[in-house]
Amino acid sequence: MERGLYIAATGMVAEQVRQDQIANDLANASTPGYKADKSTQRSFGDMLLSNTVTGQVVGPLGMGAEIDRIYTDTTEAPVRDTGEPTDFAIVGQGWFGVQTPQGLRYTRNGQFQLSPQGTLIDGMGNQVLGRNGGPVRARPDGTIDPTQLGVFTVANARKVGDNYVTGAAGGQAQGTVRVGALEASNASPSRSMVDMIASFRAYEAGQRVIRTIDSTLQKAANTVASKPGA
Repeated sequence: MERGLYIAATGMVAEQVRQDQIANDLANASTPGYKADKSTQRSFGDMLLSNTVTGQVVGPLGMGAEIDRIYTDTTEAPVRDTGEPTDFAIVGQGWFGVQTPQGLRYTRNGQFQLSPQGTLIDGMGNQVLGRNGGPVRARPDGTIDPTQLGVFTVANARKVGDNYVTGAAGGQAQGTVRVGALEASNASPSRSMVDMIASFRAYEAGQRVIRTIDSTLQKAANTVASKPGA
């Protein structure tokens, strides 16, 4: 493959991954407790060029770009009051624990509700865990004691889906639970839109490079074909 085509194509693939990540952040800009994703890129590899006659080093040539890693920004977002008795926000460090069919998961989304059995569940119907690892039960008046909710330390948190993470639990965290409030998403719509525009422009630049190389190769092929004896 012509090296320039390969370099441009790898850059476009990297930008496609970045656009998917940014689009997901935009879609969850109003999701309580959502943590935005960030991506970094790196050079796929460099080739050292040298003069074929003298052997003098010309310099490195990049072989393309790739996504180095995608990580979750766990920065805390502002907390807003909702007045709902089953809305909870963690002020400080920590995660709510949720027992899902796929296993133990953690979240900062405290938009919970009561099950028919009087236990606290999340929006997907999964059991919210208390400090002792068991279910959180409502008082006789239907309210929840916020001190009974488990707030767990999670090491090496990895996102699973949009609002769950997995990782190694490290016991109770230092954060406190605030009732009648929710943590906002830490995805900034304005920042995400700027990043999306920049990514689109980088993608379009790759398209222009490919069109230019394709046109050059076509002209070269036509010129060779028109030569006598070709």
